[in-house]
Amino acid sequence: MKNIEISLTLPNNYQDIRILLNGTAMRLVPDDTTQQPVNGTTLRTLAARINTELKTDGRQRAAEIYRTAVNSFSRFLPDGDIDLRNIDEHLMRRYQTFLINRDLKHNTIAFYMRVIRSIYRRAVDEGLTTDRQPFTHVFTTMTQTNKRAINIDVIRRISQLKGLTEKEELARDLFLFSFYTRGMSYVDMAYLTPHNISGGILTYRRRKSRQQLSIRWEPAMQDIVDRHPSSNPDYLLPIIKNSNGCERSQYRESYRTINALLRQIGNRLNLPEPLTTYVTRHSWASIARTLNAPISVISEGMGHTSESTTNIYLRTLDTTQLDNLNSNIIRSVNMP
Repeated sequence: MKNIEISLTLPNNYQDIRILLNGTAMRLVPDDTTQQPVNGTTLRTLAARINTELKTDGRQRAAEIYRTAVNSFSRFLPDGDIDLRNIDEHLMRRYQTFLINRDLKHNTIAFYMRVIRSIYRRAVDEGLTTDRQPFTHVFTTMTQTNKRAINIDVIRRISQLKGLTEKEELARDLFLFSFYTRGMSYVDMAYLTPHNISGGILTYRRRKSRQQLSIRWEPAMQDIVDRHPSSNPDYLLPIIKNSNGCERSQYRESYRTINALLRQIGNRLNLPEPLTTYVTRHSWASIARTLNAPISVISEGMGHTSESTTNIYLRTLDTTQLDNLNSNIIRSVNMP
């Protein structure tokens, strides 16, 4: 029998097509370049692998962010998980509606969507699914929010507030320490060690961006360290009490406690917005601006790296200008 060659145009997503030639069954196999994976990978499976990679790289916060977003998506899914090949635009629109109906704000929804999109893009890059562009018509862009900044007079009132409990004094002083260090995040404060201070300079690397920052060590900073000595010699501030492998959980518990105490202090001062450690970051920038500091200097002080034009200029910025600005801000707080 002579060989017979047949040419057919087939859909990309066919599973199994058979034809009969002289009673012989023949199976048509899709081309390797378009064939979908035989064994589907689920979103939670890939997310767990990414989570492990992040933890291995020491990016604990990023791992927590991924876990939070995936858990939210899993609560929406009927079976708690899904084959990556089944994620499409219709599904993501329904997930967005699911989040809206739970009164989540726009930025929270966009935050979840961006994490799931990141996992999906990883799946596309690894050939686990074809790109169906399921995030085209859902929230993925963050909207501008009101900055929670307070002015120098409020910072001064917080600094001079009397009648605080011992725990409230610690919360207030950690708040001021963050402000004095140009809005240092609480997680970066928690992991500071005595070795971060050398030659009158505090140098640390931001855990969020891995950018290294240097700040002149001021007497007001030392006063706080002296008032609240750490019982753990491994760390500068009394946030992580034990070096037992559970440092992350200790930081998170302290973070919740300190912010609860700060909200009490804010209520006592009748502040219109909740007082938290995050307020220090925007407040330092806002107050620096009122002192006519250039935006480029403020960006350097806060460790911003998102604007390439600013970064080009900042490569040659004299840090003495930044240290002098910070000294002026601290003196403004501690004026009689």
